[in-house]
Amino acid sequence: MARMHAPLHRRELLTGAAAAAAALSAAPSALATTALRRTQEEDASAAAPAKAVFRKALKYGMIKEPSAKTVEERFALVKGLGFDGVELDSPSNLDEDEVIAARDSTGLVVEGLVDSALWRENMGSADVETRRRARGALEHALRQAVTFGADSVLLVPAVVNESTSYETAWNNSLDELRGVAPMAEELGVRIALENVWNNFLVSPIEARHYLDEVGSPNVGWHFDVGNVLRYGWPEHWIEALGAKYVFKLDVKDYSRKKMNDEGLWKGFDVKIGDGDSGWPRVVAALDAIGFDGWAAAEVRGGDAERLADVSARMDRVLGLA
Repeated sequence: MARMHAPLHRRELLTGAAAAAAALSAAPSALATTALRRTQEEDASAAAPAKAVFRKALKYGMIKEPSAKTVEERFALVKGLGFDGVELDSPSNLDEDEVIAARDSTGLVVEGLVDSALWRENMGSADVETRRRARGALEHALRQAVTFGADSVLLVPAVVNESTSYETAWNNSLDELRGVAPMAEELGVRIALENVWNNFLVSPIEARHYLDEVGSPNVGWHFDVGNVLRYGWPEHWIEALGAKYVFKLDVKDYSRKKMNDEGLWKGFDVKIGDGDSGWPRVVAALDAIGFDGWAAAEVRGGDAERLADVSARMDRVLGLA
């Protein structure tokens, strides 16, 4: 005979129903809480600035190790010291085939060229022949950049002095840059203007306006951190130029105290990290624009020991250590 279950009382039925309803109502609430937490985490991640990405380089002229006599030996030396790339002058007395062979055998990237005619022949000059030579030198550097696999040419666009007015330098250099920009775009090489003590483009807002006037995606800025300390703060320039225009960096330091006490050029007589650059603020500004590019040391060179110290100091100030 089958066993009969005892009947449930009304109170037990009501209690069970209430518990079931509570469980059902709690389930979507828990799901909603989980979804909200996930959304908040994603929003926080999206709001956080991306960390800047730095690839380390140096100027070729800094390599002065006596035992490294060939281009290949010099490339191998700095590659072993933690540098990823090198910048060469254009024109220079280096043999192109030797440079290419050294690049390929060591894996050191020729990441950029420096237009070495930039002070002697500048595109802001009032002299037509000077401007013609300046443009020719830039065009040569752009073509040579393709040969080496470099993606930029550093350029000082104009020099203002007693014989060249600011307005003349502005108008002439703009005309020349607008004329050569299509060639840079076609070759896939960027022209990166540097802030140097040339009495021209001495504020970040002016520099940005100048680049806007050129109007080419292949013309931007090679920002020198140390050079700007004479009359400004690096983070202000980075903020004003932004991701659109900050192509590359030159890494050096500068002491305003030495400048004031010992003379203008003595300000550079400090090692990377020992001056007034304010590297935490510089890196934070580069983080904020999502910088992803080359940072090249431009300081006094020397032997392997000296270059190892430069490499280590770059690691520290850029947060790579």
